[in-house]
Amino acid sequence: MFRYFIAYKPYQTLSQFTTAHDKQTLGNFFSVPKNVYPVGRLDEDSEGLLILTNDTMLNHRLLNPAFEHEREYWVQLEGNITGDAVTQMQQGLEINVRGKMQRTKPCVVNIFNEVPGIEERVPPVRYRVSIPTCWIKIILKEGKNRQVRKMTAKIGFPTLRLIRYRIAQIDLGNMKPATMIELSKKTIYKKLFDAAAV
Repeated sequence: MFRYFIAYKPYQTLSQFTTAHDKQTLGNFFSVPKNVYPVGRLDEDSEGLLILTNDTMLNHRLLNPAFEHEREYWVQLEGNITGDAVTQMQQGLEINVRGKMQRTKPCVVNIFNEVPGIEERVPPVRYRVSIPTCWIKIILKEGKNRQVRKMTAKIGFPTLRLIRYRIAQIDLGNMKPATMIELSKKTIYKKLFDAAAV
């Protein structure tokens, strides 16, 4: 029987259930059947939406680059980002991916007018009185290694906090870190693939 879950992975947590020396894993927060695993991953220092399942077809559809689907990230940056920097990100940047320079695909970037209504991070982001911060929303249709962090660093606004908020039409909504919801197969397929006209 296939099972489908969405979880809010906390900061400083590995996207795996197998134990790791001195590291928090998904197993510290969530209990799922033995054959259920996360589809893709989020870096230890990133937070947010993970889809977990034992459905190998869903896994293939989400991870194969041929099936493009949106991934939305909410990102806290060091400094106040400029319009020119936003344009550069939207048009695509050259970033180093495992030793090779690759150009990112065009994407959507918007600046939040105010801090999004989200839980404080534990531990909190370091606050520095002399350096302002801002929040942006970035929507990608690809998933290169540490892509968002490399893109913001390239334009001179380092990432302080990174939250994956949405994959296709599945989002965190009002979920809090370390919480999980089970969805039906019908619901998850509709939200992931109807939206992409598949």
